[in-house]
This record gives sequence, structure tokens and C-alpha cells, in this order.
Amino acid sequence: MPDWLEHTVQVEVEAPIDFVWSLWSDLEQMPRWMKWIDSVKIPEDDPDISIWKLSSNGLEFSWRSRILKKIPLQIIEWQSIDGLPNRGAIRFYDRKTSSIVKLTVAYAIPGVIGKIMDNLFLGKVVESTLDADLQRFKEYALRCKDASL
Repeated sequence: MPDWLEHTVQVEVEAPIDFVWSLWSDLEQMPRWMKWIDSVKIPEDDPDISIWKLSSNGLEFSWRSRILKKIPLQIIEWQSIDGLPNRGAIRFYDRKTSSIVKLTVAYAIPGVIGKIMDNLFLGKVVESTLDADLQRFKEYALRCKDASL
């Protein structure tokens, strides 16, 4: 039985929610701000499926995810359907002149990694990486916003 770890991080972006939503909901752009994500591909025949490739410190993982729930300007919820077991949601909160972006990710620790790394250590690494990813997203969003003015 694998162990599941869950992390939640959030950031406030000084941009309207429709703008922030439009950037985040274009999943193929994720490698621009998510450090460990090498690529995200959306098959033309099924926009609710995404194919992910993650790489870190010589380890590579891939998986396919299905969008379980998508409410524009509010939430995108997903779950992997093969490969690296993971699930989560990205939530958006409108603050009129800014937006809160809250990311929750849960993933199963494959047996080999669990044996190599202490789950507590791994969790801290993943959480700090996700937090840095959201900071990069904020910077990316602000650059895009400034470029569109």
C-alpha cells in the first residue's frame, strides 16, 4: 500500500481572476512555471485528458490525468488515470483587484522512493517546490499582464 502525501499552497496575484484563470487553465503552459514539469500535452480528441511528464534529479515519471470538475473562474479538479498516482485541485478566489490561487496536490509515494527518502523530507521538498512554482506563476502572470497593457 503506498503512502499518500498532500500539500496545499497558495499565492495572491495582482490581476483579475479571468486573466489568472485563462493563464492557468492552459495546461500545456505549465512547464513555464512548474519546475519539475517537463511537458503537458492535451490530446485533440479529448480535452479532459492531459499527458504529463515530470523530471527531477534524474527521476522521470509520466501519467495521464482526467479533469473531474471544471467550473470556470473557480476550480479545476483532476485525478491521474494511469502512471504516477496523483490527484488535486486548483482553486481561484476573486479579490476584485487581485486573485488567490490555491493549489492542493496529493500523490502516492512509489515504494522505491519511499525506501530511499523519508516521507517527511520528501514532503518538505515537494511543498517548497510547489510554493516556488506558485511564486513563478505569479511573476509569469504579472509579466503577461504588463505585456498586454
